[in-house]
Amino acid sequence: MVTRADAEPAVSAWAPLRIAVYRSLWLALLAANVGTWMQTVGAQWLLIDEPNASTLVALVQTASLLPVLLLALPAGALADAFDRRHLLISVQLFMVVVAAALTLLTATGRMPPALLLTLTFAFGVGQALTLPAWAAVIPELVPRDHLRAASALGSISVNVARAVGPAVAGVLIARVGAAPVFALNGVAFLVFAVALLRWRPGDARAVEVPEPFTAALRAGSRYVRHSPIVRRLLRRALVFLVPGSVLWALLPLVASRRLGMDSGGYGLLLGALGVGAILGGLLLPWVRTRFTANQFLLVASALYGGTLFVVGTVQAVPVVLLALLPAGLAWVNVLANVNAEMQIFLPGWVRARGLAIYQVVFAGGQAVGAFAWGVVADMAGLVAAFLAAGALMLVGAVTSQIWPLPDLRGVDRDPATYWPRLQLAHEPDPRVGPVLVTVTYTVRREREREFLDAMDTVRGSRQRTGAMRWGLFREGESVDRFVEVYLVPSWDEHLRQHGGRLTGADQEAEERARDLADGEPEVRHLLPAAAGAAMTDHREEG
Repeated sequence: MVTRADAEPAVSAWAPLRIAVYRSLWLALLAANVGTWMQTVGAQWLLIDEPNASTLVALVQTASLLPVLLLALPAGALADAFDRRHLLISVQLFMVVVAAALTLLTATGRMPPALLLTLTFAFGVGQALTLPAWAAVIPELVPRDHLRAASALGSISVNVARAVGPAVAGVLIARVGAAPVFALNGVAFLVFAVALLRWRPGDARAVEVPEPFTAALRAGSRYVRHSPIVRRLLRRALVFLVPGSVLWALLPLVASRRLGMDSGGYGLLLGALGVGAILGGLLLPWVRTRFTANQFLLVASALYGGTLFVVGTVQAVPVVLLALLPAGLAWVNVLANVNAEMQIFLPGWVRARGLAIYQVVFAGGQAVGAFAWGVVADMAGLVAAFLAAGALMLVGAVTSQIWPLPDLRGVDRDPATYWPRLQLAHEPDPRVGPVLVTVTYTVRREREREFLDAMDTVRGSRQRTGAMRWGLFREGESVDRFVEVYLVPSWDEHLRQHGGRLTGADQEAEERARDLADGEPEVRHLLPAAAGAAMTDHREEG
């Protein structure tokens, strides 16, 4: 256990809610989450008397989650390219319209299964567009040291909604039918839209010229591909999610086959997980003051793995209920911590795209894991599936000491505009490309090794912010001159490097390399010859 001096300062679990704008948006999002769970139950209820009901009911979940896998990265590109507040408002109003159509068609008895699944898919599209934009907005609402608490509050919101939404929907469906449930879902989205309309960000992120959509997708993928820290966070999430998904996938079968419980009993098991998750969110600040992130990852993974062994082998309901409490706690704390680390590390220009990739990993890891454990359960039985998943979770816990979570304390993620103003003979069209940039350094022989090491860090910076290719070469005609060469897809992409993609950490890395060189490096921008000639001719004619 670490001492308090080694751990991070305590931030109350409720601290973000003291910020009025975050509080109002969080409450509105809670209402929307409750409405989403109500809509899911209502849609499933409408299908239980249809032929092939088992398949149709399962397809409700598929229709809800599939858009996240298909659209999360494009949604992240949209959220980075346009005003996130306006995007969120537009999406919520879209879902209000879908909810209104669902309500009217259900009330008039004109809701066949195919149309119901289509409208459910439309809700999933709205969720896919909302998730990365909302996650990227949170750092604009709360201070950096509140992000982990805000992430935990997001998990609390989801778990409260999971407990409340189905219960409220069940009562309403029994008394007045499914149509009012769909209507309340539409009202919930409208409440979120109104809360977003009332928010007036004083320092809203301005996007002067949105990135071209395809280029934005490539830039987001490139950033993640060349960011070891982001890749490490995604791997740690997957190592936990794949074995952890067995609980969510097979718990209904445990309830019915091993514990002899009905649907109400299954709800009780889910409730225990939910209570544990809520407690986990509340305890996250306390945990952060007493454990390092990697120490807690080890403990939480071991707790979750132990729960899987208990759930898979014990047939006493009270014991299983008690075991599910720490599982819910571990689930929320591990994933909320990884999510917060992503929010802290990702720079603003690519934050939504990076978080969208995290959402794909989150949904995909659970989907693949659930399918795999279902196959194992069919072939070898429930007990074998839970024992295998528990063993895999414990192995993953050990790997947290081999491939630990990165320590981001002291890493400067603030935007830094430090490159000198461009002075060219002509102004290229932003679409011109590719652009070859060369930077020539003079380095004394005794500093070569340090310089090469420093430039390896610079390479990562160049590739994350726009370079398709990068290389460092030594001049054959000189003993002390090195030429850095990198290729950028377009002039627009290079201007964005100059204008906001770099962070304080990038600046530190580049200054470290430049300090090892003699004098200022010589920078050259090489443009396609045909484009350059055309622009020169145009200037002469003018």
